[in-house]
Amino acid sequence: MRLSDFDFDLPEDLIATRPARPRTAARLLNAQGATQGDHHVRDLPGLLRAGDLLVINNTRVIPAQLSALRQRESRDGPGTARVDVTLMAPLADGSWRVMARPLRKLAEGDMLRFPVGAGVPVLTARVVARRSGDAVLAFDQQGAAFDEALAQAGRMPLPPYIASRRAPDARDDQDYQPIWARHAGSVAAPTASLHFDAALIDALRGAGIDLADVTLHVGAGTFLPVTEDDVTRHRMHAEWGTVPAQAADRINAARAAGGRIIAVGTTALRLIESAAAPDGQMAPWQGETDIFIRPGYRFRVTDGLITNFHLPKSTLLMLVSALMGTDRVRALYAHAIAERYRFFSYGDASLLIPGDT
Repeated sequence: MRLSDFDFDLPEDLIATRPARPRTAARLLNAQGATQGDHHVRDLPGLLRAGDLLVINNTRVIPAQLSALRQRESRDGPGTARVDVTLMAPLADGSWRVMARPLRKLAEGDMLRFPVGAGVPVLTARVVARRSGDAVLAFDQQGAAFDEALAQAGRMPLPPYIASRRAPDARDDQDYQPIWARHAGSVAAPTASLHFDAALIDALRGAGIDLADVTLHVGAGTFLPVTEDDVTRHRMHAEWGTVPAQAADRINAARAAGGRIIAVGTTALRLIESAAAPDGQMAPWQGETDIFIRPGYRFRVTDGLITNFHLPKSTLLMLVSALMGTDRVRALYAHAIAERYRFFSYGDASLLIPGDT
């Protein structure tokens, strides 16, 4: 498999910079077995079956983008510089791995101040390490105090293809957060979840379609490009997740009753595939996963996927190609472009179920 196998031309005006309103008004390309149709997300209760189970990722996006003033003591007195910081992942000791721009302005021992309002810092951090592609920061606050300070100092971490077109604003605080978000820790949204609202959840349950909660904290590595021409050489970033006992039990019960297991988003799919036994049975699970799902992968528990339309040459496009087949995905994406579906995080969605319907 070559990287070029997963390339396609996308008109730039199809990259969504705002979500549909209401959320369920987003378009939905329904591809089940050999059938295909153009619908909206609000139509999901009629497109799924009673007994199907949706597996949702209840992670909560944190305001992970920060502006800092670096302070450094030298023989010539204190030196300051402005640095943009994006939180990537917490470490076991409470410090954070971060991306920083410009990284060259940071050195071990530097102090960073994160001011708000009239320049009063609500957070400070010490640079513990600077590496070739990132840095490690130790903040002066932990736990609930850190979360509160971050809410004041941080901004929603919009993907680069949106942030390059406009700055984050107050609307994104709601738009970029799933309705069922509970456990803070993601620096990118599980974007298929952004299409759901309370009315749709009620309609799904009324149609006999249940939901099961899992948690996968999405890392900034999700936006890193694949650089290997031979995609089998690509190494995925690790992300932490958990499948609680209740979710495992619901998945096992739905399968035993003949229901389909449909992941809402690639993050939920990657997590349950990491946790499932070879025969598809689920047990409570917790840990890091760096699973790379690409064509040739044999799915253990997943029957279908609700997901947005993904970037060319991305691991997410490889994942949907593994589920549906490369040729089928190529045809679906050509249809989506021709019909002017909106792409990426704030874009439209697809319901992908291979095999017989």
